[in-house]
Formats: sequence, structure tokens, C-alpha cells
Amino acid sequence: MPVALGRCGLRGMLAGPMARGRLLPACAGAERRVCLVEGTGQAARSAVAALREGGLVAVPTDTVYGVACLVQNSAAVEALYRLKGRPAGKPLAICLGDVEQVHRYCRVPVPEELLRDLLPGPVTLVLPRSDALNADLNPFTPLVGVRVPDHHFVRELARACGGALALTSANISERASSITVMEFQELWPHLSLVIDGGPTGDALSPECRLGSTVVDLSIPGKYKVIRPGCALTQTVEILASKYGLRAEESGC
Repeated sequence: MPVALGRCGLRGMLAGPMARGRLLPACAGAERRVCLVEGTGQAARSAVAALREGGLVAVPTDTVYGVACLVQNSAAVEALYRLKGRPAGKPLAICLGDVEQVHRYCRVPVPEELLRDLLPGPVTLVLPRSDALNADLNPFTPLVGVRVPDHHFVRELARACGGALALTSANISERASSITVMEFQELWPHLSLVIDGGPTGDALSPECRLGSTVVDLSIPGKYKVIRPGCALTQTVEILASKYGLRAEESGC
């Protein structure tokens, strides 16, 4: 059964004053536990340990809650697909701690400055994958979506694990995204750990559940919007106005 860890802010997991934990109502049959984590390193240490053991960990991001595993652990990647009820042909994204890591897992046909204009942020960039990426992740496509979230905890988690995390939204495929841990309680029994960072994003915004904006940059000089997400306007402004990339229309 997962341990539900109390609230963390963007920096609260790794620094700051001690705070009181709170009891999270567990789903049916799950043991109720309380952990004091805000202002300590407990959440980070526990999450790293769970991931290294091949577990699935729910984490807050700069958009919605996600479920992560080590991208190089094929069994964990398979478990993540099963958890989501996701077709094998529907790709998973990877999450990195730093922009520099993009070059390790991808071939990058755009300027470095463009990467840094968009990342860290609520954007997923689809790029040609490199041979460093686990061949069992998205085996039916030569591309991979890359996230560097503007969220301290999940980036520190990726760094501490020494590489990339496979990341997907914390919900069953085709259902609404989650902005609090209570909204995906049905997944808890299948997770090694749940990290509660409080509500993600702006809960009052109509775009709060849209997730990241997904843009394919695999063709030099062009971009294609795969999913509008929550940052479409500013992303297109950067790609088109600053870098002169042309929009590629989606095919049938």
C-alpha cells in the first residue's frame, strides 16, 4: 500500500521549517498513515528509494499530478502502461531535471536558446530519440516527448535518480487530469508512494486540467501542435515570432 505523504511546496520537500503532517483518507482497504514531510528530506528520500526499487510514484508537477517511474526500468515502464490502461502505441513522455539532459536522450534539431526559452515550463517537446533511451519505452516511434517541469521537487527527483523518469498524468487514460491527490485515489493501491504537494497550478483557471502544451519539433524549421495544453499562446509566440518556425498542419 502506498504511503501518502503530507503537503510539499515547490521547495518544501528539501528545505524550510518543519510542518505538521495531515491524515489523507485512504481508499478502500488501504491503511491510513500520517507522515511529517514538509520541511524535511523524507519525501525525496522515500521517492528515490521507491523508484530505484522499480516502483511507481505519484508526484506533483507544474501542471497536473503525474505518475513516474525510472525510464530505464523496463518492468516499471510496463507497469505504468498497465496502471493507465494505456494502449502500447500511445507514447509516454520523459521528465528530466535539467535542460542539459535533453541532449542525452534526444537529437536536438533546434537552437539551445529555444530549449531554454521553453524549459523549464509547462511544455512537452517532441524530439527524435537517441540510443541512450530505453528501447522498451515507446518502441513504435523514433520520437519522444520531453518535459523539464517548472517544479522543484520533481526535477530534484529526476536528478537524484541519475537520469530520466517516465512520466504520465495521474489518471486512467481518457479521464480528467488530477490537480489534487484525492482525485486519483483509485490508483493509490497500485502505487509505491503518493507525494502530496497540494493543488497544482491555478485551480480557478479553466485551463488548470489541460496539462502541458505538446509541440513536435522533430522537423527542422517547423513545429506541430500535438496538444494545445495550458501554454499554447506563449509557446507559439516563441516558436513562430522569435525563431521563425512554420506551423505544420496535422495530417488526417
